[in-house]
Amino acid sequence: MLLAALLKTRRCQYGLTQAQLASKLFVTTQAVSKWERGKAIPSIDNLLALSDLYNLSLDE
Repeated sequence: MLLAALLKTRRCQYGLTQAQLASKLFVTTQAVSKWERGKAIPSIDNLLALSDLYNLSLDE
């Protein structure tokens, strides 16, 4: 699964809006939108935060 699709799927599974996720990660809603559309990739710090939030390993 592509990273963009995985991020959107997990966010929806956890019942979060893009704005709620952005608030938890201290990023903008636009950043989350770009990640989910495949227009940008989260920084390593944000990838680590996402893996903790979603209980995923970075390999997934």
